[in-house]
Amino acid sequence: MALGERLQHAWNAFRNKDPSFAHDYGVGYSRRPDRPRLTRGYERSIVTSVINRFSVDAASIKIKHVRLDESERYIGDCNTSLNDCLTTKANKDQTGRAFIQDVVMSMLNEGAVAIVPIDTNISIVNNNTFDILSMRTAKIVEWFPDHIKVNVYNDRTGKHEEIILPKKNVAIVENPFYSIMNEPNSTMQRLVRKLNLLDDIDEQSGSGKLDLIIQLPYVIKSQARREQAEARRNQIEEQLANSKFGIAYSDATEHITQLNRPIENNLMTQVEYLTNMFYSQMGITTEVLNGSADPQKQNNYMNSIIEPILTAITDSMKVSFLTKTARTQGQSICFFMDPFKLAAIDQIAEIADKLTRNEIMSSNEVRQKLGMRPSEDPKADMLNNSNISDGNTAMMPEEIGYDEETEDPYAENYNSEENPFDTPVSEINV
Repeated sequence: MALGERLQHAWNAFRNKDPSFAHDYGVGYSRRPDRPRLTRGYERSIVTSVINRFSVDAASIKIKHVRLDESERYIGDCNTSLNDCLTTKANKDQTGRAFIQDVVMSMLNEGAVAIVPIDTNISIVNNNTFDILSMRTAKIVEWFPDHIKVNVYNDRTGKHEEIILPKKNVAIVENPFYSIMNEPNSTMQRLVRKLNLLDDIDEQSGSGKLDLIIQLPYVIKSQARREQAEARRNQIEEQLANSKFGIAYSDATEHITQLNRPIENNLMTQVEYLTNMFYSQMGITTEVLNGSADPQKQNNYMNSIIEPILTAITDSMKVSFLTKTARTQGQSICFFMDPFKLAAIDQIAEIADKLTRNEIMSSNEVRQKLGMRPSEDPKADMLNNSNISDGNTAMMPEEIGYDEETEDPYAENYNSEENPFDTPVSEINV
């Protein structure tokens, strides 16, 4: 680009900003308005870390709009706007991975969540076939026989709005662990209530109150004595409040008892019991949450927790976003787990050897899983066993002396003087 053209089209974010701010940018927030917010006291308990871990692990697995063959085997990706939403950009605020994390977190929090197509090529109310250009996670506010009312973020106005949409064209995802996590008397709800109660007791004990009982040297039965006692209490409060170090004096005949001692209860024991029960019912361990689980425990966690969550999401999108004709033609929505993520470093070489030797993956596909650049060798893209020689390495007919007239591979050398077959066995030097 020439210097004059560069100067003509040059732009700087600070030098070209509008100082008057006359343009209407819409509603503004100090925090991101479309971010999911946990409710029911989850944000004050260990449930937040559990839900966040589930959502992050589920979002790390790729979900694609794919094409299958007659045996329902994966043969390739579909070049559609739906696949772009799932893999690249779901809407103007979220990538495909952030969108799946939003779906999982909202589903585990609410018990059921709706995936709403926002931008489509035609109306989803009067048509069954449409192309999804963007979609968002929505909270289900009210259920109807054939419709649902959802609360969804409008990225054009910057506000959450309630709209009514048909069920058949909206993917409704229900938490597969609803009875454990979202039922009113489920294990997780009981755990949340106990944790909130424990927090309330901690706040009361740390609120700064002294909790004193003052024993006065006279009997308080008459109204005059009660007024005198109230005046004495106000006196001590004023002394403590106005004192620099919180010191007050009392009469020699007054006896003061302090009550803010630690309250003995079994709340902590109940919290530990419910936490262990919740972990056992969900099939997770503390090693999985703190990242120190071995491959076997991690694999069990992926199969017992993440796989049901992703299956619920893909099945609901498959039914709502793909017509019966599209499913008959082999279109589907699938997720793909990467087995290399669960393998230890010392096992990767053995796994790669078995996959290439049994012609399951090529060398370049294995290198891609390891984050390495593909090899330029043509054999690296072929499914072959390097330990077995192929037909290309066999000797050609001209190399073994093939005689076209006699069709005898050894006829050319059979009558030769150098032919070892004419030499007696006793004269052959071994």
